[in-house]
Amino acid sequence: MSKHTAIVVGGGAMGVGIAHALASAEYEVEVVEPNSQRRDALWPVIEGVLASGLERGVLTAADREAVLGRITLVPSLNETTQGVAVLVEAVPESLPLKQSVLREAQSRGPALLATNTSSMSIDSLAQGLNDPSALIGMHFFNPVWASRLIEIVVGERTAPETVVATERLALALGKEAIVVRDRPGFATSRLGVLLGLEAIRMVEEGVASPEAIDRAMELGYRHPMGPLRLTDLVGLDVRLAIAENLALTYGDRFEPPRLMRDMVNQGLLGRKSGRGFYEWAEGLAG
Repeated sequence: MSKHTAIVVGGGAMGVGIAHALASAEYEVEVVEPNSQRRDALWPVIEGVLASGLERGVLTAADREAVLGRITLVPSLNETTQGVAVLVEAVPESLPLKQSVLREAQSRGPALLATNTSSMSIDSLAQGLNDPSALIGMHFFNPVWASRLIEIVVGERTAPETVVATERLALALGKEAIVVRDRPGFATSRLGVLLGLEAIRMVEEGVASPEAIDRAMELGYRHPMGPLRLTDLVGLDVRLAIAENLALTYGDRFEPPRLMRDMVNQGLLGRKSGRGFYEWAEGLAG
């Protein structure tokens, strides 16, 4: 097993960001994405991030080429390297899907098996695994290349050495880690989603515009981004799924507002659909 090999399963926004972080830390990374259109769309995203680094002077042309050279795109887990150091699952927030991917992923023999979930129980995800002690939560934040935080989520059966290895990996990626217990919503999603839901209720009630609510939190509480713009960035569909999951445990305080459900049903998902609480074009809010 090579100490600097990794697999990322899932080529969405989070998977691309995680792959970029690993490749930038000199890991040879295989990204598994079965959807050919999404697979083809990965390179422009990665190239765009690296181009931004060049413009800001934090990367050289040689750095850019090295990172690109460390990333390989594959259509299935069966085509990945056996016995990698790290495997990170980054598929959508569906319990059956994640469980299925993780069961298949363990056959690749990774030394560290991580799930990038923002709210799902690590113990639930570990069901069906041969060795649940090797599974741990690594909750990255979007955009991964700009966020310094990784929330490490420790299940009841996660081995202490798995926690130590994950903390070392976070450090190698240039991130700062917090360690939390396996409770629904962990620390960040539980707080962040609750704030976002209340902001949506305020829009629903006509209290203020999305722009005014966000500006109030940015100026009054020094949040780097308001809760509604952040919801657009994460995706309303993603936050809706998280809120529904948390409502099962914590009750009505996490019940999604009708406005949120209506927007998701209309396809107003935020940045990825081009419109949410804001208009989005070419990755920038209008």
